[in-house]
Amino acid sequence: MATKVYMEALSPTMEEGRIVNWLKKEGDPVTDGDILAEVETDKAIMELQARGEGTLRKVLAEDGSTVEVGTLIGVIAAADEDITSILEKTGAVAGAAEPATGDGVTSGSVAPVAAVAMPATAQQTLAPEDRVKSSPLARRLARERQIDLRVVQGTGPGGRITKRDVEASVPGARHVVSTTGPAYEDKPLTQIRKTIATRLAASIGPVPHFFLTAEIDMERTAEAREALNAIKDAPRVSFNDIIIKVVAEALRQHPECNAWWQDDYIRYFNEVHISMAVSVEEGLITPVIRNAHIKSLREIASEGRELAQRARERRLRPEEYYGGTFSISNLGMFDIDQFTAVINPPEAGILAVGSVADRPVIVNGEVTVRKRMRVTMSCDHRVIDGATGARFLQTVRRMLENPLALVW
Repeated sequence: MATKVYMEALSPTMEEGRIVNWLKKEGDPVTDGDILAEVETDKAIMELQARGEGTLRKVLAEDGSTVEVGTLIGVIAAADEDITSILEKTGAVAGAAEPATGDGVTSGSVAPVAAVAMPATAQQTLAPEDRVKSSPLARRLARERQIDLRVVQGTGPGGRITKRDVEASVPGARHVVSTTGPAYEDKPLTQIRKTIATRLAASIGPVPHFFLTAEIDMERTAEAREALNAIKDAPRVSFNDIIIKVVAEALRQHPECNAWWQDDYIRYFNEVHISMAVSVEEGLITPVIRNAHIKSLREIASEGRELAQRARERRLRPEEYYGGTFSISNLGMFDIDQFTAVINPPEAGILAVGSVADRPVIVNGEVTVRKRMRVTMSCDHRVIDGATGARFLQTVRRMLENPLALVW
């Protein structure tokens, strides 16, 4: 009995998948449970398992193809079994997938650019600039403004370029060089970039954002971090690890911020699951540190490092990047002082964290330099009111400015 291989929903929100590569080829023997192919979902690269035994008789979607969930992509059957009827029903794979382009470029790689009609002045080999008909004043002005006279349209007698023509030229006329390469290149969207675009559009428009910014004194936290990292054989602790621990504790004290908007009700969580934004080559993913409110700083540091590494390798399991109750996005390592982040629905809040930097401040009436950090909380106003968010940030500030509050 032939086994049909379908594109499966390998993550809860997956609607389509891109076949990264088939690990089994046509004619290869297959055992139930074997890994047939690697599939790029909206969040990670997952393994597609065989649901039957026999020989992989037919591959209906090539490497790089993007197909919808539920689409037939292969057939497993005995070597001598007739699978003609199955192939006929699929139309011999016509329309089953979004195939690679004819010259081998697939989703996720740079697509070649077709020939584009260019203005005659850009297509032809440009004549030497000193042979262009122009007035002395036009040539001097062109040199001062670094404008190539060969691409300026003259309006004087016989097409002579005048001072007025140079002044009217657009900035794009500067530094023009002849090139035989394409003017641009198109890159097909990866599955993760499609998901980011969809989720952002579903957030920044429908979700009524408001923002709260606070500046926090990080002197004591910096001292505590330095002391912890001096402990031999202990995992190194980053500022982000400490912030995750502090935010988890603050959410436990302010459960009204640890919530999901669910259209006709609000779900308040008794557990704190922190989604931490991790930059990957194709965009952004948010692995989740579960039950962060009951984990030690050492556990958070170790788990966070491991999750971030596997996120960059696109090897996270679905349960490792779904179910967060609050998000943290930290751009401090890029020397970003302050920014606002977009809420990740259905979560009701996200904390944007800037860099820890030495800044002049007034302490006891005197100007001094201290380590400071700016954070901005984006709130879904349907769930979190201004005063509610402000009280949450007060708690975050209090614990970061006095880390002993974590054990008090």
